Amino acid sequence: MELNPHDLLKLEVSQDLISFNPIPEWVSDSLKKAPYVVVRRASGTKDMAAVGIRGDNRSERFAAFLPFAKIKERITPEQIVENKLWHRSERIHYIAALSALLQVNEIMGKHSVTWGPTGSVGFELATCVPTVNTSSDLDLVIPRFIDIKKARQILKDLCELDVRLDVQLETGKGAISLLEFSRGDSHVLLRTKHGPRLVDLFELQK
Repeated sequence: MELNPHDLLKLEVSQDLISFNPIPEWVSDSLKKAPYVVVRRASGTKDMAAVGIRGDNRSERFAAFLPFAKIKERITPEQIVENKLWHRSERIHYIAALSALLQVNEIMGKHSVTWGPTGSVGFELATCVPTVNTSSDLDLVIPRFIDIKKARQILKDLCELDVRLDVQLETGKGAISLLEFSRGDSHVLLRTKHGPRLVDLFELQK
């Protein structure tokens, strides 16, 4: 099964998870509220996806594996945008990270770029479980590589929004920061399944 980092996967029960470490009690409680896990940027197996579970606090994060056979539903960041799931949010008018989505959608549409929200914003929109607060950042992913000129144009428009943004650009070899990419430095930090590494930007664009 072809899965990408940030995809949300629905499961039936916490017992479907596989872990080589004891599973904390909060994991079961968290999955009862929202039975979804997020695909991690890590190596899985031919039968299992590497996933992460989020709790109520930042300190509550747990890595595990989920057999493909136990996946009940998959929601990608792009599907959140395609279905404009923010329209069903009752909190969009007073949470900055949510209300900014309308403007982000206009900006990305103007530049003909596919995108999607990740992190707490993506999780809340997909599950309808409140996870975003007034100080939350807006994490975004652009799942297809774009040229540096377009990256700079997008960032220029996004910088006008009144919210902290973290935009990741998928390259096919891993993800890089859109901001770092736009600077045109000779080397950028690439997030891969085997951990972060510094790579030559020219080689990355081949």
